[in-house]
Amino acid sequence: MIFVSASFCISLFVAVQFPSLGLIGESQAQTSKAAEKKAPQIRQKTAISSNKSVGFKDPAASKSSKSNSLNPELFKRKDANEFVGDTAGNLDYRVQRGCYRRSFSESNLPANLGIDNPQFSEFFKNQTSSFFDRMRGNCIPYALALGSRNRFDSLSIMNGQTQDGKTEIWTFTPSSAGGFLVQQDYLRDESKRYTEIELSLRDILYDPRKVGDKLPVELVWELNSLIKQIYPEDSNSLENTNSVVRLLVDFGDRDHWAQIWAAEILDPSNKEVFASAFWLERDDIPGGFFTGSGEAIERAFWTNPLSYRRISRGVGNVPVSRKKPTKIAANTNATTPVAVPQQRYRAHMGIDYAAPIGTPVFSVANGKVVHLGYNGAFGNLIILEHDGGYRTYYAHLSNYNVELDLGNEVRRGLEIGYVGSTGRSTGPHLHFELRKDGVYVDPYSPRMQLDLWSMRDNESGQLTREILLLGSPPKL
Repeated sequence: MIFVSASFCISLFVAVQFPSLGLIGESQAQTSKAAEKKAPQIRQKTAISSNKSVGFKDPAASKSSKSNSLNPELFKRKDANEFVGDTAGNLDYRVQRGCYRRSFSESNLPANLGIDNPQFSEFFKNQTSSFFDRMRGNCIPYALALGSRNRFDSLSIMNGQTQDGKTEIWTFTPSSAGGFLVQQDYLRDESKRYTEIELSLRDILYDPRKVGDKLPVELVWELNSLIKQIYPEDSNSLENTNSVVRLLVDFGDRDHWAQIWAAEILDPSNKEVFASAFWLERDDIPGGFFTGSGEAIERAFWTNPLSYRRISRGVGNVPVSRKKPTKIAANTNATTPVAVPQQRYRAHMGIDYAAPIGTPVFSVANGKVVHLGYNGAFGNLIILEHDGGYRTYYAHLSNYNVELDLGNEVRRGLEIGYVGSTGRSTGPHLHFELRKDGVYVDPYSPRMQLDLWSMRDNESGQLTREILLLGSPPKL
């Protein structure tokens, strides 16, 4: 990506890796991933035996670290009030995508799509003369992102509906320094980094065991959660059809996690896409999924660490044992004073998910284990530290993943522990907390907005680019 002012234009051509789009067969998928499925869910940072999977990394942590590793800063609440949110995200972000019919006025595409920005229109016209010379087909696939008040955020275009070695994707975004940026991606250098897989929608929703034959175990939870979020509510009969989920997956290696990069629910006969989602990698905070229309769906991942029956308690004051009578109140019907017991309350900062003992608990995002052990009222407790100053707390556990140790880096979807009733607990449940810089965050509060859950301005071009790069080509 380069900076180009409106008055001086520079082009940069960057070759990128593109998924091998040939579908792998069931037997091939089972053979290639059999070792991962059977292996434990751990990957070490240091040299290890090959029977470790990609669930988490172990920086040579000793077994003794599983003892109660107390760090007062992990349990200190900096403010009794909940975090109010500090996102700089674009809360009115939305994406339009389609295939614009070619004409003699292709250079006027921005204005024809509704972008009211003369400077960008002129910049676009000057930059794309050679791009349109290499067009194939009768329409121009595009993905356009708009912010609040129809502010132009990004525009990606592709030189035809065919995805092969001659495919080009150009992405235009505003520059914070003025002018505009252009990123030019080519698909000529195909790579094995991504693998395209088609799975039955019904299997994903109702039979995860079949999905586990083709995906690493930690991706099964993530995929199930993702599909349930993007599943069209007005299409409740889709699971009774032959609808499939098309995935582009990076199976990872010792240096990076396995990751789902694109997911689409589609009709295999006509390739109609009912819903889609794409992964955005971030450097300073955990990455996240956004739908093909730009909707943020990460909040649901951060509030579903297990399959629970109900939320048994939310944030607020809860009664505790009564004190002995400390006040004397007059009884209006008698002359004898009556002792009135005083009710005590304590703040409950967290969400309680009622579930049977032994129910698996999953990490809600990539992170590092900074506490693993017993801690008073929390009982058996795991604390994960995430990029951006976030921590998640998983309390009252009956047990932990036996292969988990203090210092492990864990991936989203890893089974880290099991529901219990240890510590100050009135019954089997998971007590879950999310904190930002030590301040409690109520993830269910409608007023809460976090950078984790919204599209930031500098990420817009990444999403529109991936929609065209990894998604099914839009139709005219």
